[in-house]
Amino acid sequence: MISEPVLRLAVERGIVTAQQADGLRDLADDLARREFEPEQDREKLRFISGFADIFVVIGISLFVGAASYFLLESVRPAVAAPIMTGLIWGLAELFSRRHRMALPSIVLLVLFTGSALVSIYLWAAMIGGLDASRLDRVFDFGRRSGAFGDRLALSLAALLTVGVVWLHYLRFRVPVTVAAGVAVLAGSAFVFLTALAPGFVERFAGLIILLIGVLIFLLAMRFDMSDPRRETRRTDIAFWLHLLSAPLIVHSFIQEVFGGVATVNPAKAIAMIGLFLSLSMVALIIDRRALLVSALVYTGIALGTLFKEAAITTATVPAALLALGAIILGLSIGWQPLRRLTLMALPAPLRRRFPANAQDSHA
Repeated sequence: MISEPVLRLAVERGIVTAQQADGLRDLADDLARREFEPEQDREKLRFISGFADIFVVIGISLFVGAASYFLLESVRPAVAAPIMTGLIWGLAELFSRRHRMALPSIVLLVLFTGSALVSIYLWAAMIGGLDASRLDRVFDFGRRSGAFGDRLALSLAALLTVGVVWLHYLRFRVPVTVAAGVAVLAGSAFVFLTALAPGFVERFAGLIILLIGVLIFLLAMRFDMSDPRRETRRTDIAFWLHLLSAPLIVHSFIQEVFGGVATVNPAKAIAMIGLFLSLSMVALIIDRRALLVSALVYTGIALGTLFKEAAITTATVPAALLALGAIILGLSIGWQPLRRLTLMALPAPLRRRFPANAQDSHA
């Protein structure tokens, strides 16, 4: 690499022009940056743009927490909650719309959604003459009398919150807003069904949640397939939807099929590892890792069970963590080659609907 003094001397002696020297500097900087760039990955997360994001989030947490305390000390919750919702919207005007800060925008969106839901629920309960101080009664399946009104009020509040969250998205265009709205909408439908048929929901809650998770996953795939090169805001929306659907699918499936993890025998452990491998294939095809992250805990439990049954070592927990860590590292290192092999096994028309392998698309 040519040093800066040599470049300046070359310009002084007329060997190169000042413009050519600037071009050489730009080329050297570009090569230096590429040397430290990570391998191309299409699953990019626009989560944080710098330490300033973290600094602002700390300030938001302190400010909103203290403001909530003083408001609740001064006025009724039904008045305090809407004021907090407006205050959070004002903060979003500053940090989401004006400064376009990623992490503060996500935090403010979560706070806004929760505050709006509480505000609308408190007012719905007050208008309906309900006691809003015991929200836990909504999910008390053993309580039949008087529960319908509580559940209906919460379902209506959640449905109205979806509209408010949509207004937030139209104003600030934060990608996670779509996932937040979908989550509230799914919660509204679940609570409404609980109000209509509490016994049915109590019996089939796991299957209902699994169905909700699959529907959200399909919505995420719709956004993904509309942007296979992952260059627009749609890919960020799809990421958050995948992140929402993954735990709903995996946890409810484990609960329904395996009966949870309270008692895991070798047969269940092998089946759980088989589930992890199946999810790995899906994750490789769609180039999304959220499904795998949600299944890691269960895979670790399955590995620990097998180590314990095989009496390989008495330190089953460290051994399971070691094996799980090795699997994660192996997938991380070999993700792109494994994707290439997996995609090649698919029919060509189906293969073209998924994001191309990053290495192949830049070959």
